[in-house]
Amino acid sequence: MNIVFMGTPDFCIPSLKMLASEYNIKAVITQPDRPRGRGKKLAPPPVKVFAEAKAIPVYQPDSIKTLEFIHLLKKLKPDAIVVVAYGKILPKEVLCIPRFGCINLHASLLPKYRGAAPIHWAVINGEQKTGVTTIYMDEGMDTGDIILQREIDILPDDTAGSVHDRLADLGASVLLHTLKLVAEGKAPRMPQNHAEATYAPMIKREHERINWNKRARDIKNHIRGMNPWPGAFTTLYGKILKIWKAGVVNKTAHNDCDCTPGTVLSVNNDGIIVKAGEGLISITELQMQGKKKLSVSEFIRGNRIEEGTVLDEA
Repeated sequence: MNIVFMGTPDFCIPSLKMLASEYNIKAVITQPDRPRGRGKKLAPPPVKVFAEAKAIPVYQPDSIKTLEFIHLLKKLKPDAIVVVAYGKILPKEVLCIPRFGCINLHASLLPKYRGAAPIHWAVINGEQKTGVTTIYMDEGMDTGDIILQREIDILPDDTAGSVHDRLADLGASVLLHTLKLVAEGKAPRMPQNHAEATYAPMIKREHERINWNKRARDIKNHIRGMNPWPGAFTTLYGKILKIWKAGVVNKTAHNDCDCTPGTVLSVNNDGIIVKAGEGLISITELQMQGKKKLSVSEFIRGNRIEEGTVLDEA
């Protein structure tokens, strides 16, 4: 089977690696190089780096709707176009090119968490399960008929990063199985129940800020869901403070404190205890603006944070 692979981030690499061992990858289509890091230097997408190392032709169109790009795909004559976290919705003119259709691997149990950031939002929302889904693509956003699904548990201390890594590996094997079924004409085709759809929008700056008025367990989930990227933050003495790890405090003498959510109640080597809208949070790993990530014991040796300080106070 001849395949054109469309994808961009690290999540795609296990899938592309596995498919390249079984099929002829005619080309990889990925997003253009983007500025990254403090120096804002142009950096290639992870998929491009992998593909070039394997001598797979790479194309980085600014638009996939141009006649030039459509002509390129037709010239490649793919039996299937495989899409994994590419970042754009395919137009009808692309969808109708391959004889086996366009197959998408999505990192959720569709129809839940359609959209750009399904892993982040599943963790943020405290889901106990998630998974991967392969679909026949249509003109909607993650709305096509389901081929296969596999689920995993989200563990209490999982982060978006740890779930991402497990789903990337699981997705690769599910995608390979999907393509074999498609080639054999044995692939199931199950319409999604659109009434059950939920959405996972792209993470924006306003999503990163911790709302101390929320319940402690919701704040913990928010912090987990923003780790390792982009990081949940609050402010301390007017500077950005990223919180990387935190736990819910179940029993403490501070439980009855009638103070403002975000108030620091105690500071020691085991954690910085902060009042939430309901319950208490113990911060155990954090990072001051412009500094490196530290454990709480390292942090309090070099930074002033006093009891009674209100985080995120204007």
